[in-house]
Amino acid sequence: MNRVVTHELIHAFDHCRAHVNWFTSVRHLACSEVRAANLSGDCSLVNEIFRLHFGLKRHHQTCVRDRAILSILAVRNISREMAEKAVDEVFESCFNDHEPFGRIPHSQTYARYAHRDFQNRDRYYSNI
Repeated sequence: MNRVVTHELIHAFDHCRAHVNWFTSVRHLACSEVRAANLSGDCSLVNEIFRLHFGLKRHHQTCVRDRAILSILAVRNISREMAEKAVDEVFESCFNDHEPFGRIPHSQTYARYAHRDFQNRDRYYSNI
């Protein structure tokens, strides 16, 4: 349940921050889906083992890409090739955008660290 709520809250954050055009821009949708798959825990090792998908090299990136494509196909009536193209176009920049967390919260411990970083974000720049 936490993973699903986090996934949807990332979409809400993107809607407010980036003014995502959900209905006309496949690239906007692709970026938000990449971010949500990356930051929500959809591609955690435990989830991937339950799905019987796991690998050693760049597995997290592959999982995020595949989950984003599946999400786009679930809400849009477009071809798989168009969904893959949209994800590939935005993948690098959207995968590296970790806002509002500042890091990928791979576990509850990392989620607590990310929350602590968020709470202290202004403290580091107050003396400049």
